[in-house]
Amino acid sequence: MSADSKPRWLAFDTSTDAMSLAVACGEQVWTQTLPGGARASSGLIPAVLAMLAEADMPLTSLDAIVFGRGPGSFTGLRTACAVAQGLAFGANLPVLPIDTLLAVAEEARWVQVQAGVLAPDAELTVLALLDARMDEVYSAAYHWQPAQGEGHWQVAAPLQVTAPENIPSPESLLLAQGQAVLLAGNALAAYGERLLPTNRAVPWCEALPTAAALLRLAPALWAQGLAVPADQAMPLYIRDKVAHTTAEREVMKAQALHDKSLLAGTALSPAAKPA
Repeated sequence: MSADSKPRWLAFDTSTDAMSLAVACGEQVWTQTLPGGARASSGLIPAVLAMLAEADMPLTSLDAIVFGRGPGSFTGLRTACAVAQGLAFGANLPVLPIDTLLAVAEEARWVQVQAGVLAPDAELTVLALLDARMDEVYSAAYHWQPAQGEGHWQVAAPLQVTAPENIPSPESLLLAQGQAVLLAGNALAAYGERLLPTNRAVPWCEALPTAAALLRLAPALWAQGLAVPADQAMPLYIRDKVAHTTAEREVMKAQALHDKSLLAGTALSPAAKPA
């Protein structure tokens, strides 16, 4: 803890097409959202240093560096982990990795409370959904349990990556938790009715894993002892494999050509078939 007893955090998330940053000194918070994606690798460190300077908070004055560990964009996750490690090593700070889908759930809850749609002391189950590309969706469900002082999140359905049609049924979460379910994330725009059929009347909240959400989650996770040394700032991948080798792509291309010729009734000669 800093000398003035006010928690000081730096948080960032680069798991989506947005790059979200925030720093906090006690109750005072500075936030910024910038273009992410490929720009995050070159823009994150300058943006972090500029924000720390604006807040008059030297890197060495922080208690920890908080970052979204995934799932999400693979390049974005590697960028976040590398920057968290580098800054933490240089300033001798711990890091606090947080699941991006939990941050989506927290951001959606916060948006609903701020809009007056949800009471601050209301229970809520959020099914968090992020576009995983490759015709798939990252999903996880969390249940908000309010309590005197501060509430806490519980996992209602574990992280997975699946086709949009195969996400957990909101009805099953409703039965499990006894509460209405809110869907949140950025996947609806990409998958539409494949993700949310018209006969499934479930509220939807556009939400991303913001750095501000990471900061709201950080105190409870810090108290649970989930901060780790810099060398343990690792990304969370839930896909076993995301790319094929050149040889694998050539075999797949040849096989696709062969299959196409069979469908057309003009099978390739044995010499032209893939090995």
